[in-house]
Amino acid sequence: MRLLEFDYDLPKELIAQYPVKEREKCRLMILDRKAHTIEHKIFKDVAEYFNEGDCLVLNNTKVIPARLFGKRVTGGRVEIFLLERANPTCEALVKPAVRLKEGEKIALDSGDEAEILNRGDMGRFVKFNNSIETILAKSGHMPLPPYIDRPDEESDRDDYQTIYARNEGATASPTAGLHFTEGLIERVESRGASAAYVTLHTSYGTFAPIKVEDVEKHKMHKERFEFPEETARIVSETKKNGGKVFAVGTTTTRVLEHCSDRITDEGQRTMDDKGYTDLFIYPDYEFKIVDHLITNFHLPKSTLLLLVSAFAGRRLIFEAYRQAIEERYRFFSYGDAMLIL
Repeated sequence: MRLLEFDYDLPKELIAQYPVKEREKCRLMILDRKAHTIEHKIFKDVAEYFNEGDCLVLNNTKVIPARLFGKRVTGGRVEIFLLERANPTCEALVKPAVRLKEGEKIALDSGDEAEILNRGDMGRFVKFNNSIETILAKSGHMPLPPYIDRPDEESDRDDYQTIYARNEGATASPTAGLHFTEGLIERVESRGASAAYVTLHTSYGTFAPIKVEDVEKHKMHKERFEFPEETARIVSETKKNGGKVFAVGTTTTRVLEHCSDRITDEGQRTMDDKGYTDLFIYPDYEFKIVDHLITNFHLPKSTLLLLVSAFAGRRLIFEAYRQAIEERYRFFSYGDAMLIL
């Protein structure tokens, strides 16, 4: 399976730079896998697709302000993008990556100091002279992705966070959840469906580029997750009673599928409820738990695009993307959404 098969051209002006003013009023494409049909709605209409006994599963990770800036001794600017939150040493993506030498000290905008250390699997290790929580609170910036071509603003601290975010640790937002409001979740529940939560701290494993042409050789980086017993019980009962499991986003999907052996007819867990996952879902994967998927429109040649292609089939996904471009949908993190039935 070649990476080139998952490429497409996107007009730059369709990359959303800001979210819509009201979360649930973005556009929603409905993709029916059985009927091979595509409809166009507004996101608030998503509640209509839930029935009694279904469940909605959301990722309640909370994005940390993981981007730091500082100066070298020479005066040159440095960016440090944390891939994890740890004390006193974190792995990070640093710019300018080539010029920074091991042992070099960076004066952070917060007044603190960072020391560039050795290379890690994903970036460079960086040691801080203060607790990372204190540094981030003083001068951390929201980690907007590079295709949002502007500096982060104060509004992004709310806009780039889901309304149900609870567990701090993500360095990228689980963006499919950005469209939900408290009222919309209540409308889903009023139809007899349940809402349940998992945690996957979205990080480099989710947004790292695929660097091999044979996609099956790509290795996902591990990301931390939590799968509560209550969620296992709700999902198990839903499956047992013939209800449908709606996963909000690719991160939620990966947790549910990773934990599929914990979801039994009796609602019992067979493993611990937290750990790391490096599950890579690509076409030919057989989904065990997720029945319907709510997701955004994803970058070409990304692991996220491969996941939705596995769920709906490459041909149908690429037809949906063709129509989305034709209909001027907004793409990526702050863009519009898709419900795959």
